[in-house]
Amino acid sequence: MFKAIFLSVLAALALIVVIAFEVSRPGLTAQSRKVFIITDMEGVDGVFDEDLQCVPWKSPRWEESRKLLTGEINAAVDGLYEGGATEVVVLDGHWSGTNLSVMDIHPKARLLTGSVPRSFTLDRSYSAMIFVGQHAMAGAEKGILGHTEDLEIQNVWVNSIPVGEIGLNLMVAASFDIPTIMLSGDTAACRELRALVPQSECAEVKSGVSRTGGFMLPHSVACALIREKCRRAMERLGEFKPYQVRTPVEIKVEYTTVGTREIAPREGVERLNDRTWVMRGNNFMDAWYKF
Repeated sequence: MFKAIFLSVLAALALIVVIAFEVSRPGLTAQSRKVFIITDMEGVDGVFDEDLQCVPWKSPRWEESRKLLTGEINAAVDGLYEGGATEVVVLDGHWSGTNLSVMDIHPKARLLTGSVPRSFTLDRSYSAMIFVGQHAMAGAEKGILGHTEDLEIQNVWVNSIPVGEIGLNLMVAASFDIPTIMLSGDTAACRELRALVPQSECAEVKSGVSRTGGFMLPHSVACALIREKCRRAMERLGEFKPYQVRTPVEIKVEYTTVGTREIAPREGVERLNDRTWVMRGNNFMDAWYKF
């Protein structure tokens, strides 16, 4: 009898320790599970042509693209809340951040829109970050509309690891102890996230056969997949840890031949050749701000 009581007490203590550990994680409490969504458009299901679909207010199919993006975002918000999220913030992340409307966005989400520096909007109150409509890095094999920040950048490396917007944003979030848990986009973008976060949930809504074409899911099917992956990611939130960037940090940026530019010389910034610059810092954000 005493042995049974002793084992029950041990089990209860173990449960308390596990709960205390999870609650102690920054941004992760029993009361608050706040999620930051980074949105883009090139990774949205049905999008395959920049000029035709992605240039705000100018592309012939721009309004359709906005509706497709909004549908995916709202599906993600539904899934996050089903999985236990208590608050969701949506960053309007395509071009200059003027793509989404408060008339159409999910009523349980807060929209962060306009010209907003991403690294200034994150803080330790967030429990997780996800990507919706995210594209792969420049040069990614069969990555639909793949690029890194702009078309003038050919390659970016962080500590010799090739990264695109997925890796860079993931590392910004990690600087605030925020884990990245889910992405929706094409096969190449999902592959890119899993190379950094192998256990991440990914909704592959399309698969490229070239940079400007590929196989697409019906919009309703893509939204259902995104909703399910977001729900699963939130339910598994305790399994994720922020990505660890080895310090000190070196960010190397190689521009295209037509994109060569000048960067103001200062401590921690070095020009390697006509097209390549290196930014060094004590940690990721230190190097990032120089970039």
